[in-house]
Amino acid sequence: MKKYNVGIVGATGAVGGELLKVLAEKNFPIQNLKLLASERSKGKIINYQGTDYVVDVATPEAMDGLDIVLFAGGAISKTLAPEAAKRGAIAIDNSSTFRYDPEVPLVVPEVNPEDVHWHKGIIANPNCSTIQMVVALKPLHDAAKIKRIVVSTYQAVSGAGKEGMEELATQTKQVINGEAIEPKTFAHQIAFNVIPHIDVFKENDYTKEEMKMAWETQKMFHDDDIKISATAVRVPVYRSHSEAINIETERTLTPEEAKAILAKAPGVILVDDIANNQYPMPVESSDTDEVYVGRIRKDISCDNGLVLWVVADQIRKGAATNAVQIAELLVKEGLV
Repeated sequence: MKKYNVGIVGATGAVGGELLKVLAEKNFPIQNLKLLASERSKGKIINYQGTDYVVDVATPEAMDGLDIVLFAGGAISKTLAPEAAKRGAIAIDNSSTFRYDPEVPLVVPEVNPEDVHWHKGIIANPNCSTIQMVVALKPLHDAAKIKRIVVSTYQAVSGAGKEGMEELATQTKQVINGEAIEPKTFAHQIAFNVIPHIDVFKENDYTKEEMKMAWETQKMFHDDDIKISATAVRVPVYRSHSEAINIETERTLTPEEAKAILAKAPGVILVDDIANNQYPMPVESSDTDEVYVGRIRKDISCDNGLVLWVVADQIRKGAATNAVQIAELLVKEGLV
């Protein structure tokens, strides 16, 4: 089997660590591995598959000789992803930098694998909340054409990084001990609270996080006519995002038909046995790669409506796993 020279930019962060974990689990064919990060991480040692690697500084020159470069996210993608492409590598980027660029494919392998064929050196990884939603909805869209989506997210604090998790832990102790709370990572107290505010507000009073779900879904479904309204909420859960999704389709899709479709859909695990209180939950989806779907029922407010509950690990499928799956798809299609 052919092996590839792989680089990871942001290797010392949470997503970078998860990328290494997923690469190892999938036994991705690596010839040489280059771990890159900021100047402050230079010299750090990271063990991968029994070998110690020294972290180097992410520079344009560091992209030389690489076949695939996985970017964990952050502003550095804006300058280094084009440099990687210029030097003959394919950059798979977890940041939002290139997601809305018409020259850059935005890809979820279970949803629009065909789009990798027109890449020009950079492929964008979608927003974590969008990824799990489209994996669940694309099979239903293919079956009955979705006209409208209304989604409310329940997003874990790890979506805000290590600082978000630490703030939840600290504030939980402070509340229990009756101590004063001073929010730092989030706009308000997150312990024992929910915050309907993720990312900055746009002129239409939606947040950027909410608009990402609309823009990205339309791009990957190749359908600008789908109407999408999102409300993104931060909840005091450590890991895995949940979503309540309401869809309206062109033709009637019964809950039974939807369950049968999703039971066979790639990347989806159907957990829908309300008689035995079985439905997707963050605590059970954490550290897994699949998208869990349940609570599928008819929307009693319209003729062709369905309601679903969708849960997935936003660090795995919502970031690292999807990026590695794109790399696997490139290998499979002979594009690298």
